[in-house]
Amino acid sequence: MRVLVVSGIWPPDVGGPASHAPELCAFLGDRGHEVGVVTTADAAPATQPYAVEWVDRASPRGVRHARCVVLIRRGAVHADVVYATSMLGRASLGAALARRPVVVKLVADEAYERARRFGLFEGDLDAFQRFDGGVRVRALRAARNRALSRVDRLVCPSSYLASLAVSWGVPEERVAVLPNPAPDLRELPSRGEARRRFGAHGLTLAFAGRITRQKSLEVALDALTQVEGVTLVVAGDGPDLAAVRANASELGLGERVRFLGQLGREAVLALFRAADASLLSSSWENFPHTVVESLSVGTPVVATAVGGVPEVVRDGDNGLLVPAGDAAALAAAIRRLLDEPLLLARLAARAAPSVERLSKEHVYARLEGILAEAASR
Repeated sequence: MRVLVVSGIWPPDVGGPASHAPELCAFLGDRGHEVGVVTTADAAPATQPYAVEWVDRASPRGVRHARCVVLIRRGAVHADVVYATSMLGRASLGAALARRPVVVKLVADEAYERARRFGLFEGDLDAFQRFDGGVRVRALRAARNRALSRVDRLVCPSSYLASLAVSWGVPEERVAVLPNPAPDLRELPSRGEARRRFGAHGLTLAFAGRITRQKSLEVALDALTQVEGVTLVVAGDGPDLAAVRANASELGLGERVRFLGQLGREAVLALFRAADASLLSSSWENFPHTVVESLSVGTPVVATAVGGVPEVVRDGDNGLLVPAGDAAALAAAIRRLLDEPLLLARLAARAAPSVERLSKEHVYARLEGILAEAASR
């Protein structure tokens, strides 16, 4: 089978898709399949055993999008199936022009993300589904639905997002739920080594990811002001990093919040191993990779009960869940970890076993089957 993988980000970028796409390429290559990649990047990606075609992100938006479609079409002509982790419209159009089937991993509602980017909506993802929004929002939804109508199979990491896709008009039989896989932990340091590496002392929380409004780190910082003796370590970059730094300073948190900048995936895993719990204060989520990564290294999660998060984090079993936007509830959950060491120990003991079913071999083998089915049509 020949597979063209389309991903908006690629190493050295960090984030779920930047890990998922090359992992899948390696898995498919080991299984005897041919792969190629189309991505966007700030500089030429590192050489791989397969072709990686890329478009410079510095290009004007219209030029960048058109160039992506051209590269996707050109690569799809020589493929049996196109698999896209992002760039939904460009991937589906390029595949259609090449008359090739396309399987899409849906990780977000593009209409919602664009509405927020354009200042048309400020609420969460669920509220957006009930929002009329006028002509511009209807146009964004129409573009999303048009792209989805070209998709042969839709792979969703959570039942939550799958149900949304069906509500947009995607036939249920074309939608598959396939959670994000757990990472490879062979190079992971011990907990003691990891804590020494990151200078972790006392109860330490960790956040890793792209720092955007979606992550609502201002709620996490507010919660931190309500609980003494807790440190938060933040790894990542993004458009809201400066605002989050300023907020931490204004709240007088000082050394209780440490910003490490962008880390590679192995370093992120080591950070989670060093932490007592990972922290996710997002206003909305699909099925975040970082939740699976944290649990897989034996670190429980304190998170908002949004999107697909409750499908992997079970309150009181492998983590604690709180309502979105509620700093007092988040502070109370953090305080429980500080005041109830037996609870923390129980959550940590249940963390890794709770995601054993999400091994890469199992998840990618299922995805391989979905791609093969689409390619055979």
